[in-house]
Amino acid sequence: MATTTLDKSNKDTFLAAFDQFERGTADAPAWLAAIRKSAISRFGDLGFPTTRHEQWRFTNVSSQTSTEYSPAEHAGRTVTPEQYSEITEWDAGFPRMVFVNGRYAADLSSMAGLPDGVRACSLAEAITSDRAVVESHLGKYAKFENEAFTALNTAFMADGLFLHVPKGVVIENPIHAVFVTTTGDRPLVTHPRNLIVAEKQSQLTVVESYCGYGDSPYFTNTVTEIVAADGAVVDHYKIQREGPAAFHKCDLTVQQFRSSNVSSDVINLGGRLVRNDMNARLDGEGAESMLNGLTVLRDEQHVDNHLQVDHLKPHCNSWEYFKGVYDDRSRGVFSGRILVAEGAQKTDAKQSNMSLLLSEEALVDSKPQLEIFANDVKCTHGATIGQIDDEAVFYLQSRGLDRGAARSLLTYAFAGESVGQIRIDPLREQMQTLLFTRLPHGELLKFGRPYAYSRDHSERVRSTDRRRET
Repeated sequence: MATTTLDKSNKDTFLAAFDQFERGTADAPAWLAAIRKSAISRFGDLGFPTTRHEQWRFTNVSSQTSTEYSPAEHAGRTVTPEQYSEITEWDAGFPRMVFVNGRYAADLSSMAGLPDGVRACSLAEAITSDRAVVESHLGKYAKFENEAFTALNTAFMADGLFLHVPKGVVIENPIHAVFVTTTGDRPLVTHPRNLIVAEKQSQLTVVESYCGYGDSPYFTNTVTEIVAADGAVVDHYKIQREGPAAFHKCDLTVQQFRSSNVSSDVINLGGRLVRNDMNARLDGEGAESMLNGLTVLRDEQHVDNHLQVDHLKPHCNSWEYFKGVYDDRSRGVFSGRILVAEGAQKTDAKQSNMSLLLSEEALVDSKPQLEIFANDVKCTHGATIGQIDDEAVFYLQSRGLDRGAARSLLTYAFAGESVGQIRIDPLREQMQTLLFTRLPHGELLKFGRPYAYSRDHSERVRSTDRRRET
């Protein structure tokens, strides 16, 4: 596919940086070096996307891609736990892995309490210590042939979370991976690469948190590959709280096999410009996938959630529920595509995107899509964009709330449903409290915490709980 590069000199900057990176990793295994070279070659062909590309029509990254970023590993890695304590205040007693400027910080991490046989370490270590697993899966699912940012990450992949759960093992406590960027006197770029492999009948919960400090711009280009073997259950969460000038690009790719069950929740609160690509491939009969999302924006933040769910085998179910709250001059983009392949009969797929505009200057573009090549399926999709109901505000005012508090209460009731789906109690409570701080007059709501569960969500949670019990 021929493409046009917006800023060739900036592309050349990354190509030159790869030459230096390659010299510094000359001892890499041949299979890994080959993947990196193939990826950087493809990035050179693609260049950065522009708004002329259909998949990027509503998200202009020209100002970000024209910035000359320096590799973050060359910057200082000094950071203290106090600097990111609000990110980790919920995970006391749980395994925690901390990455500073894209590199694993063992002195800030604690991995006690994991069951025997579980491997949780940095990808840099696993490339050598767990070669068979890494070589079998790394780069096999997050495709870079037509994705410039994924190609760039694959070319520079060196470190990130590696998690391998053996057959039949259940990890009771969530594992928290914290990615911290420390800004300096120049824009920095990191390329975290995460690989999570759940073998047959295993169960785990993992949380990815992204944050940064300082007002300088930086670029987080992250890729996470999740592999769920037959009967595996994976709960995945991503909390994005990047700095106010950050450019955050994420590629989450989930490969599911027979009767596996994977849920992924993404909460977007930070960043200047954010793009989330979430891809689920249901490649085994009876697989179930759930993708949830909540975006809460203000000022001039921009978040683009781009979803692709591929039903490749019969009797698979998928749910997509994404909500957004947009204030000031913020902008949201949602693109959700469900593909039902020929032969994927008895598919049940639901997709819903709901957006709440708090300002007349806020803007949302929503694009739900279905592409069906089977004739015995049940698929639905829908999108709603609206403002707060004045009659509901008036009703609450008649019960003693002022107008600002009434609007905040209704906003929280809308957004709180998504937060209520978090099954990690301390994380859910932290996100509820954080949601209060994002709303005007939120302090008046702290003791009520009024959120409701939709019937579809409640049924899905009960279904997952039954699977866990068996």
